[in-house]
Amino acid sequence: MVIQLTFDHGRIGYRYLLEIFFAFHDPTTLDRQGPDAGTQYRSVIFYHSPEQKRIAEQTLAELDAAKIWSDPIVTQLSPLAAFYPAEDYHQGYYRNNPAQPYCQVMISPKLAKLRQKFAARLKPAAPAR
Repeated sequence: MVIQLTFDHGRIGYRYLLEIFFAFHDPTTLDRQGPDAGTQYRSVIFYHSPEQKRIAEQTLAELDAAKIWSDPIVTQLSPLAAFYPAEDYHQGYYRNNPAQPYCQVMISPKLAKLRQKFAARLKPAAPAR
């Protein structure tokens, strides 16, 4: 699964987005994330510019030097050639299927961690209607 982010460089930096990514992503598993396996689950960052590539390389080098994970980092860096949005049934999957077992086991804990670790940078939740 690949996502493409559009962001305001004046409000959040690319480096910070990479820090969020690596807080929730295991960069040491080749072609696997959690129970999912296959090349579509490889650890990869698709960059849009030489500057993004440089920042990603620097971030990976710093993470490798910090020895946060016991296994080597296998995250690939590749230029973005094309982006293909997923089919409609994948759009908003968690939002539309929060009780689905995969969502409960894999996504809900990551969202809870995101809310805790990055609370200062998150928008307040919209009031319930």
